[in-house]
Amino acid sequence: MKKTLLISLVITLILSCSTRRQMEKTISYGNYDRAINDAIGKLKINKDRRGKADIIELLEDAFYKAVSRDLENISFLKKDNNPENYLRIFDAYISLDNRQEAIKPLLPLYIKGSEVDFNFNDYSDELITYKNSASLQLYNSAVALLNSNNKFDIRAAYNQLREIESINPNYKDIRTLMEVAHQKGTDFVLVDMINDSGIIIPARLENDLLNFSSYGINSFWLQFHSNPVENLNYDFNMKVNFRGINISPEQIKERHIIKEKQIADGKENLIENGKVVKDSLGNAIQVDKMKTVRCEYYEFTQFKASQITGNVEYIDFQNNQLIDTFPINSEFIFEHIYATSRGDRRALETNLIPFLERRAVPFPTAEQMIYDTGEDLKIQLKQIINSYSASIAGI
Repeated sequence: MKKTLLISLVITLILSCSTRRQMEKTISYGNYDRAINDAIGKLKINKDRRGKADIIELLEDAFYKAVSRDLENISFLKKDNNPENYLRIFDAYISLDNRQEAIKPLLPLYIKGSEVDFNFNDYSDELITYKNSASLQLYNSAVALLNSNNKFDIRAAYNQLREIESINPNYKDIRTLMEVAHQKGTDFVLVDMINDSGIIIPARLENDLLNFSSYGINSFWLQFHSNPVENLNYDFNMKVNFRGINISPEQIKERHIIKEKQIADGKENLIENGKVVKDSLGNAIQVDKMKTVRCEYYEFTQFKASQITGNVEYIDFQNNQLIDTFPINSEFIFEHIYATSRGDRRALETNLIPFLERRAVPFPTAEQMIYDTGEDLKIQLKQIINSYSASIAGI
């Protein structure tokens, strides 16, 4: 029992020393808040245990160094007297306050029987003052940017308004302004589908291709519309042009194979030199009786193919200039294999047997073939849109 306690004590001391060295290293690098968080994690359990005194000392050291650095930074930013710094000052006070709130649940903490005094401060007045100052500065900046004709400026305005919402919810009319900024900063793309193939595209396929919600391509600053919205100024036009739709004739290819194989068909006595061979007990030795089987295999392959060709064009509505064009080429192949046989099926390879269980099926209609071709076309369109959306929307 004494040996076990001694081993436990040694392990505890080793771990404690290792933790202390790691925290000292963290503090020496200036990562005070990381050291504080590590210490808090260690002190949440058995904070009064003797081995925790070193952790408490390091927590105190890191706390005062972090506070000193934040206050020096705040003092410098205040001397600069630049309204752009109001948000940074507010964030610094938030850090000071959050650090205190994280330590408070652990109090009181003791080192050698003496309570550690962390000398917490009340930063509520400073938080309110600089929250309002930062909100006003960001608000004025955002309002100025909203008057720009540049969408990137408007998006910057939105981000500033969102920053205000995070620190000062529902400040003035920012929620209304955020809606305005979102509308003005979004790139709207009108999609037109043009069929020059001479073959009618099934309505179901056209609806699927223009159902952009299924593509997952709309983003916060980019919207695709297949139906124009009244009084909305579109930024870009995406034209999906179908140049050709080709469907092959229905074909049935035949294949005739004759297979022969030797198979075991019962047992017979082993004969050598005209005599039955026996084992040591006098019993006749049995071997497989081989038989040659034959089968005629008739395979039929139903085949039909369709192809859609065309291109996708991106046009800038502001100057009616072609930005870029991408080719599209989508194919779909219908193939169905079935077979019949005459003779002993045991002569066939196992990979041929499943086809004997099948029968001929009706060929898909031209409309169904075009629709099935569109499944691959949707994948191509999504890839094209995703690859180019970032550049036209600047996102």
